[in-house]
Amino acid sequence: MRILAAYKTHMTDLPVYTKSQLALRNGQDKPEVWIAYKGLIYDVSRSRLWMKGKHYEHWAGQDLTPELIDAPHDEWVFQNFDAIGRLG
Repeated sequence: MRILAAYKTHMTDLPVYTKSQLALRNGQDKPEVWIAYKGLIYDVSRSRLWMKGKHYEHWAGQDLTPELIDAPHDEWVFQNFDAIGRLG
């Protein structure tokens, strides 16, 4: 239970970004490649699967929560990336 509480505290300490700020991190307008999922923003810049801000039919710089339903993987993929902010 302590670990969960520490995790929640850490997540609330993350900076909040707007949808407009997220949209600029699309791999085109700025060098960062960010995506949002369930209110958290992840930096996927180092992933070869997100080069130039595109991953198959998905585009970076947006909230991909509703699109994960159709993905061939589950939310475990976000364990490979750092949560760098919250979507506000």
